[in-house]
Amino acid sequence: MIYKIRIILDAEDDIFRDIEIEEHDSMEDFHNAITQAFGFLGNEMASFYTCDDDWKQDEEIALFDMSESGSDVRLMNEILLKDILTEHSPKLIYVYDFLSMWTFFVELADIVEKEDGRTYPNTLFSFGEIPDSPPEKEFQAEKSEYDFDNTLDNYEDLDFDENWN
Repeated sequence: MIYKIRIILDAEDDIFRDIEIEEHDSMEDFHNAITQAFGFLGNEMASFYTCDDDWKQDEEIALFDMSESGSDVRLMNEILLKDILTEHSPKLIYVYDFLSMWTFFVELADIVEKEDGRTYPNTLFSFGEIPDSPPEKEFQAEKSEYDFDNTLDNYEDLDFDENWN
């Protein structure tokens, strides 16, 4: 089967690519297809993240394992696309180049039969030009997540010795 997937740059302007890829290709193959479709060199770190319907990030699928223990992270080359992207969980987040944080929303659009004579992966449609630098991100949290009221004004209640050195 062939997955038709839309990859949208997290930006104010509409910039996206529609890609066809075989369901049994690895997540690393998918990563390579995305970098080629958007014109990246493909030599930077990247990760996919599973997410819910509201795009809340969950489990990481990394290009390389950078953990100290060497086995904590699922790797792109060990996971097939069909095992992550399904009709029941059709969304992923893709981050390319952790210094620049190019962030993309990935969504499964359709699953179709393979066409004879067609080479996959295949970029079906390209809309918008990728900017020279990634869009600015404004990270926000709800007030309950960072309630700092009086924390610095009333540090006597904190459990530490202010003359520790």
